[in-house]
Amino acid sequence: MKKLINKVEDVIVEQMQGMAAAHPNLKINLEPKYIVRNEATKKGKVVIISGGGSGHEPMHGGFVGEGMLDAACPGEVFTSPTPDQMYECAKAVENGGGVLFLVKNYTGDVMNFEMAAEMLNSEGIETQNILIDDDVAVKDSLYTAGRRGVGTTVIMEKIVGAAAEAGYNLEECAKLARKVNSRGRSMGMALTSCTVPAAGKPNFEIDEDEIEIGVGIHGEPGRKRIAHTSADEITAILTNAILEDEDYTRDLNEWDIESSGWKKTSLTSESFKSGDKMIAMVNSLGSTPVSELYAVYRKLDEICTEKKISLVRNLVGAYITALDMQGCSVTLVRADEEILKFWDSPVNTPGLRWGK
Repeated sequence: MKKLINKVEDVIVEQMQGMAAAHPNLKINLEPKYIVRNEATKKGKVVIISGGGSGHEPMHGGFVGEGMLDAACPGEVFTSPTPDQMYECAKAVENGGGVLFLVKNYTGDVMNFEMAAEMLNSEGIETQNILIDDDVAVKDSLYTAGRRGVGTTVIMEKIVGAAAEAGYNLEECAKLARKVNSRGRSMGMALTSCTVPAAGKPNFEIDEDEIEIGVGIHGEPGRKRIAHTSADEITAILTNAILEDEDYTRDLNEWDIESSGWKKTSLTSESFKSGDKMIAMVNSLGSTPVSELYAVYRKLDEICTEKKISLVRNLVGAYITALDMQGCSVTLVRADEEILKFWDSPVNTPGLRWGK
């Protein structure tokens, strides 16, 4: 293992300290660990918080700032943060508008965020959890019940963060987050494994002439392992899996203020069709150079154009990574006027910046 680290046990703390030193608009807390904006939350504003295992940077800490997240909780590498982290983080930034947790669909994250929401709601701090489950590769995995939460997380954090900045209340932010999730689909692939510092060896074994199609962001297996092939063929496999994904409905577990408990609702995601407008993200899983990502975007655009689907906004780069994994993911989110309005709104975070 060759990595730029000192002691394995200090990896997360030192990375957080470096982030705070590089970005004075952020403030860190080390016990428990969380990252917040340096300025106090505006009275009555909904605070948008996310988090998860470290190793996926810039997500989530790199998306804390104006127009995006108010705070983020980093767990250990590929390990969910604890309920206490999320509770203390929310208490540090909440200022009368309530809390919206954006939660990737991994079993540990779901359970721990629900526990944090219960604690906050019991104290009269209105809190809601929104699940992200956009990975079309597998219906269930070693880490999840249902689809995994991946690239749509970044797009949701931007759009819902901007809506909260603009004055949306908690229910309006939650409704918008559900809409983004229902319109987002992703799929990834790996050329190589990644190495978790504490393990000191690759997370999984893959031969030099093989690639994993549908890999998860922790190295979970995907749909299939195939012989290495061209960038165009790989892009076509990922894109067609997304575009051909059928309508699907799943249960949601959301906090009900009136009954002070969790209630089941359902959400249906409609398949994509000709005439749709999309926000597209071609994402590096850590070690794939931007030059190769543009080759993927070229083929993605070609396939979508053939199907009369327009890519009206895009991100190309490393936004949700898996440490040093070589590979990429493709995310498409069907856009409308509301989504594009908040996508285009100014943002100023370490990982995403535009506008004023």
